[in-house]
Amino acid sequence: MSTILLATEKPFAKDAVEKISKVITNAGHTVQLLENYTDKAQLCEAVKDAAAVIVRSDIVDADVINAGNQLKIVVRAGAGYDNLDLNAATAKNVVCMNTPGQNANAVAECAFGMMLYMAPKQFSGSSGTELRGKKLGIIGYGNIGRYMAQIGRGFGMEVFAYKRNMDRLALQIDGVTPASSFEDIFEHCEYVSLHIPSTAETKGVINMHLLKLLPKNGMLVNTARLDVVNETDLLQLMGERNDITYVSDFVPKMEAAFNEKFAKRIFYPAKKMGAQTEEANVNAGIAAAKQIIDFLDKGIDTFRVN
Repeated sequence: MSTILLATEKPFAKDAVEKISKVITNAGHTVQLLENYTDKAQLCEAVKDAAAVIVRSDIVDADVINAGNQLKIVVRAGAGYDNLDLNAATAKNVVCMNTPGQNANAVAECAFGMMLYMAPKQFSGSSGTELRGKKLGIIGYGNIGRYMAQIGRGFGMEVFAYKRNMDRLALQIDGVTPASSFEDIFEHCEYVSLHIPSTAETKGVINMHLLKLLPKNGMLVNTARLDVVNETDLLQLMGERNDITYVSDFVPKMEAAFNEKFAKRIFYPAKKMGAQTEEANVNAGIAAAKQIIDFLDKGIDTFRVN
């Protein structure tokens, strides 16, 4: 029997916690909860005797990993895993996994919700625009991108997508037009939705070179990662063009500057909301618990990322 720590600064929904705990206890393991913690020291203390940890966007760095005397596996309940220090984990022989696809629909609906709020000028009474007939460009056509395409087509949008090494026939079967490059997306699509991971290659990749290509009334939608957008360049472009809007699932690093200059053309929630639905909580949390149990009991590491 092993202790599995469920550590969430931003907790799962209550129903999700109950279902995750049931999966763990039914497999003969023990659940330890750490919710709403405010300091990394609390996480380091809680992980000391845990064999496994489930987190959301919580930072699991070298300090946390080294504090886990019995730690064997960390699972990020979600697709992105840039909050996990893979090098530190590998050095200590700790397996890291993610749960791809489990919150994809929630993120796609979040993106469209923000688009629907901003297109009519935040329902301020000013004349806005409609989504029908517009072009939606998706950068990164994975699980979330596919849901984005489905919703976009449902709204009568013409959908384009770009993915490295993409299957053009598969895109066409989905009713999506393959794009040849990032530039192709930005030049032709009024709405550009980002679904790429944060890597050394993608940090700041959405820069002035691309942003200036946006058509009239262009909107950049970021539910990917905060640092893939070059905020300095975006601020400059929004200053030069009053038709550009930006919606993001992340509080900007340059929040004060954006709000001072462009409060009516930017929207973001106080906390990341992309996966904050009951369904996504349950799906990702249960997937994480099952992956941990499979690893601890059977050595299965299908979703290993390090």
